Amino acid sequence: MIRTVAKSLFRHLERVGLKNSTQIFVVRLQSVSPKMERAVVRCVPTESQMTISFSLSGSQKHMLRDQKEKLGKLLARIAHNAVKSQGKRGKKSKNEESVPSEPTVKLYYRDEPVAEDTVNSDAWQDGSVLYVGDIKYDVERNPPTFLNVSLPRSVMAGFPVCPKIDIEFGDVNQSTYQWYKESKRATESSQETSWEEAGSERVFMPSNSDVGLKIKLKCTPRSSNRFGVPVELETACTVEAGPGTCTFDSRHLYTKMVAPDSIVRTVSYNILADIYAQTELSKTVLYPYCPPYALELDYRQHLIKKELSGYNADIVCLQEVDKHVFLDDLVPALDAFGLAGVFKIKEKQHEGLATFFRTAKFNLLSQHDIIYGNALVSDSLHSTLLERISVYPNVKEKFLQRSAALQVSVLQSTKDANKKVCVANTHLYWHPKGGNIRLLQIAIAWQHIHHIITEIYPNVPVIFCGDLNSMPASGVVTFLTGGYIDADHEDWVSNEKEQCQMSLDHHVTLQSACGLPAYTNYVGAFNGCLDYIFIDSNAFEVDQVVPLPSHDEVTTHHALPSVSHPSDHIALVCDLKWKNVI
Repeated sequence: MIRTVAKSLFRHLERVGLKNSTQIFVVRLQSVSPKMERAVVRCVPTESQMTISFSLSGSQKHMLRDQKEKLGKLLARIAHNAVKSQGKRGKKSKNEESVPSEPTVKLYYRDEPVAEDTVNSDAWQDGSVLYVGDIKYDVERNPPTFLNVSLPRSVMAGFPVCPKIDIEFGDVNQSTYQWYKESKRATESSQETSWEEAGSERVFMPSNSDVGLKIKLKCTPRSSNRFGVPVELETACTVEAGPGTCTFDSRHLYTKMVAPDSIVRTVSYNILADIYAQTELSKTVLYPYCPPYALELDYRQHLIKKELSGYNADIVCLQEVDKHVFLDDLVPALDAFGLAGVFKIKEKQHEGLATFFRTAKFNLLSQHDIIYGNALVSDSLHSTLLERISVYPNVKEKFLQRSAALQVSVLQSTKDANKKVCVANTHLYWHPKGGNIRLLQIAIAWQHIHHIITEIYPNVPVIFCGDLNSMPASGVVTFLTGGYIDADHEDWVSNEKEQCQMSLDHHVTLQSACGLPAYTNYVGAFNGCLDYIFIDSNAFEVDQVVPLPSHDEVTTHHALPSVSHPSDHIALVCDLKWKNVI
């Protein structure tokens, strides 16, 4: 048929007197030649089965086969499927009664047929060609593939939109992204939706002019020069108006750029777990001044992600992190800004601790997380402390009931292998009369940290962050800054029914990097300094402390959290400068 068309075309060109008719014909023929189909093969050495996906007679086929199966058996199965597909199509035509014949199915690699006794894992190479009758398929083995792409449930003007992406055989940073917004003209005239290009970065920031419009993302998975199948999705709702100025906006003026390699910008922040924000106690007693919508997770996550991304931090220690918030919100958002994270959930809880680090500056060497109660009874490192606590059975019982955790991550500089840092993150017992329990928790924390920096990574400096639920005059802060707590400190008898007395010490020179602010927690019935970043002052010096929001900013909406601040705590942010290479 093609030959007949070619002859007719040549005769027509000669009649009209066109020169170079052969060249014109070749160009035209190339432009109308059918595009080769795709056959995608997923074959991973650690798995026993492989999949092959391709379109056959208008329907998509997904075949799951054993990697050690002989190629001939799979080709025969494809031929059988082709006959079945043709049969189904034939039934739709009442005039067609012929039985479809089985097509020839062959696999070629570098223009040579692949032997049918070759096992599947060896046969299906990238760049091979599958023939099913007259149809040719370009075989792509393990191409970049999006396993999942999703957008946030809500979108707000002035706040970053970070898609959650699971990719296989590709790199999210190399993948391409194209954002679109609804055309206002099409929306106003009620025509079919049309879209305008709005951005081409991984993260999209809607503007106030986008309020009331939907957002669409088209992204293509990529790894080097290989591209996968594009995915297109749009937001479930339109862009909402933002709250205006937030408490952290002025703080971002001090952190516009990522700090140089000599600086470690560090953040500690209790972000208020959703499981606590949504309780009746929180809505009616703790935060009655906060509008219900501003306590909703969807709303607060917009603020949290913008606040954290704007600090351009190298190390971020978070407390009260819901597990699903870590996985679904923080990981995809902060990954887009160059941070990777690890999570430690509290025992019997749905929230825990998260530590993020800038991957351009640090590699994660190891993790040494513990639950305080478990460590006390199961780790011989704390056997002496266990003996001392056992003298006070009420205290021991209360201590073991707590689910508090310590998260310890040892990081190594990507630029200088001699630079390592032990990053500790914790959230101590909250009760006002729990000073004795907090002292025991901090004692276990420092025995554990001391073991890491003396036995596992000798002389590695420490950055210790957390919500310590302890005021500056407390036993915990006295112990950390002074290296010693006496047995007669008042915190040992903070609960008259659960008293205990013992002395504690440690041998690391610690400094509160952000000083002792008037408050880091500000709610209707309380305000005080509960959060700290302690540093090994022999290894680090403070280069900058990012000022906390002014009192007017904090109290604009009475207290925290509010429509302009996502938590009842305030983030501590400081720049730490290495003194010496250890």
